Amino acid sequence: MKRRPVSPFSISFLDIMFCGFGAVVLLVLILNTDTVRARNETFSDLSSEVVQLEQEVLIGQDALVLARNTMQATERQQVTMQGESERIIETIRALEIQIAKLENETLASRAHINDLSSDLKTLDSGKKRLGAPLAAERDAGDKVREFRGEGDRQYLTGLKTGGRRVLILVDVSASMLDETIINVVRRRNMGTSHKRNAPKWRRTLATVDWLVSNLPPTADFQLYTFNTVARPALKGSGGKWLQAASRKHVDAVIAALQQVIPAAGTSLHQALAVAGKLSPRPDNILLVTDGLPTQGRSKQSATTVSAAERLQHFQAAARTLASGIPVNTILLPMEGDAYAAAAFWKLAIDTQGSFMTPSRDWP
Repeated sequence: MKRRPVSPFSISFLDIMFCGFGAVVLLVLILNTDTVRARNETFSDLSSEVVQLEQEVLIGQDALVLARNTMQATERQQVTMQGESERIIETIRALEIQIAKLENETLASRAHINDLSSDLKTLDSGKKRLGAPLAAERDAGDKVREFRGEGDRQYLTGLKTGGRRVLILVDVSASMLDETIINVVRRRNMGTSHKRNAPKWRRTLATVDWLVSNLPPTADFQLYTFNTVARPALKGSGGKWLQAASRKHVDAVIAALQQVIPAAGTSLHQALAVAGKLSPRPDNILLVTDGLPTQGRSKQSATTVSAAERLQHFQAAARTLASGIPVNTILLPMEGDAYAAAAFWKLAIDTQGSFMTPSRDWP
């Protein structure tokens, strides 16, 4: 039997070739699908980065514009500040020149003052050599006690401080602690030192000191304090006249008055009754007070007193005063006492005395 010849292109061979070719095509298709997918993902990522970069570029451009505007504003402000600094420098220079001129003028003034002081010293030395009296000796005159007001001032008043026998009545009620009711209540509850140093009371002491200092050296005097009762300032001198020419009596009375502490109410009846207890009776009364009395001969039971009642107490006390004795009143300020000034002014007219309400810096 004749054998068939073997051909390399037989059907089996072709099948194998086609199968291999198909496998290659399938592999290519699989690889191509993965490549396309990876390429698309990469493209998406790159697109997002591009969009983000574009946004950053836009933001950067806005910031650049803002920075340029800020820089321009800063440059303009710098130019303005330079102009102002130049003006300030010019002003400082002008002030320095002015200060230098003033210093020169001050030096010249001091030199002139020194020259004047030297001239005054020379004149004073010449005056002393000529035996001229000292200023203190001239001011003292015939006063029984030296008294100097603030600034060494001399005062002219209408008070009649003369007489052979002068009675000084000083109000030492609680109202003498201050000018307002609320402060009187407040100071009344303070300690002794605060009461003695109350401005109104210190002013009262200065007023009495001035009155005593201006008494005639030939006169006799007596000083009584009064609130709800009247008593002599100098213990043991009740009913007696003291000599104004006696420095011992004068200083003792002033020192005793400085130890008094204002308290209680006011009875003008008790004060004026002193004039009838002295023998011989006074021919002049000096009254230092701050308002109408709050009670009559005796203490009333009511805790408050009206303005009309205070005026009645005053009028009743005035009627007890012996005729022919002038009353010179120094009325210190006190709120809420509308009738006081008119009442004491009328008392001065009726008794041919005087009345004054001094300024706060008197005496």
